[in-house]
Amino acid sequence: MIVLGIESSCDETAAAIVNDKKEILGECVLSQEEHKSYGGVVPEIAARAHLEHIDEIIEKTLKNANIKLSDVDAIAASSGPGLIGGVVIGVMAGKALSLALNKPFIAVNHLEGHALTARLTSDVCYPYLLLLVSGGHCQILIVKNVGDYERLGTTIDDAAGEAFDKVAKMLNLGYPGGPMIEKMAAKGDENRFTLPHPLSNSGDMNLSFSGLKTAVRKIIESYSPDGKLEHAILNDKDTADICACFQKTAAECLTIKLEKAIRYFKASYPNGKDLVVAGGVAANTYLREALQKLADRHKLLFSAPPVRFCTDNGVMIAWAGLERFQNGYVNDLDFKPRPRWPLDENAPKAAGAGGVKA
Repeated sequence: MIVLGIESSCDETAAAIVNDKKEILGECVLSQEEHKSYGGVVPEIAARAHLEHIDEIIEKTLKNANIKLSDVDAIAASSGPGLIGGVVIGVMAGKALSLALNKPFIAVNHLEGHALTARLTSDVCYPYLLLLVSGGHCQILIVKNVGDYERLGTTIDDAAGEAFDKVAKMLNLGYPGGPMIEKMAAKGDENRFTLPHPLSNSGDMNLSFSGLKTAVRKIIESYSPDGKLEHAILNDKDTADICACFQKTAAECLTIKLEKAIRYFKASYPNGKDLVVAGGVAANTYLREALQKLADRHKLLFSAPPVRFCTDNGVMIAWAGLERFQNGYVNDLDFKPRPRWPLDENAPKAAGAGGVKA
């Protein structure tokens, strides 16, 4: 079984071809550079770039895989959540190929693409505990099966990746901010500044990063003669120390809530043995090391996709589409792209959201 996956939900135009032997036959990713000068993704620019490049990306993917479109068994497309302009372009491309080739169309929840990637790259079995951390999402979930999720906690404000980007912007480190903060943090003193851990004593598994981001802002403003952020005077050591303290505290915020989630997971699903991290922030080495220690402490197996599969890519959409197809879930061509699509609404019983069984 061979599935073509298309990804266009944010600022990567990507496609990939994956088979049921867990082989990546071909892939191609174009990361849009147009947004760097804006310090963030501009939806209109992203949509135009997807429209301009999506055909050539699919063609290159087929060439890399050395197969013809007729060899593909199904077409999967990231169908939400995401920037709706880009999502529409990917979905329409997928539907057009599905119609022209008379092949099944599979609408993939972008978050499910991230959630299932570890099953492609590692020996991860259902059920497993998942930390999904990216620029737009931050959730703790139990992955019971394809399309079947139990959400234990979510951010009530900023996502973790969003906080990394905003702190990087305050420090004039550029965009995307996560890799720049990690690079600077490696040279810093993570104990120099004391930062808050929002919601750490809330009793639930929800997360918050807005207060942490604000605390960092106040530290930066303290280096300004007039208290204004833009006038702050920081040397390289100050910047590195702020990055290190922020990164450490963000990781602690996540592990504090994951401790609660692990206790619930082990009590409710005694056969579960895996802790998985996915999403763009999962590329952060410091966080991976913290999660590995957490998993070891609780005798769980820790898995994270290779760094190149943490950011948006076509492989994750192709694999999620393949898993859904293997379970008999396909979508009609009147499926409407969804700018918002909570992952725990993706269960098979919600036919209008996650597809209907063939």
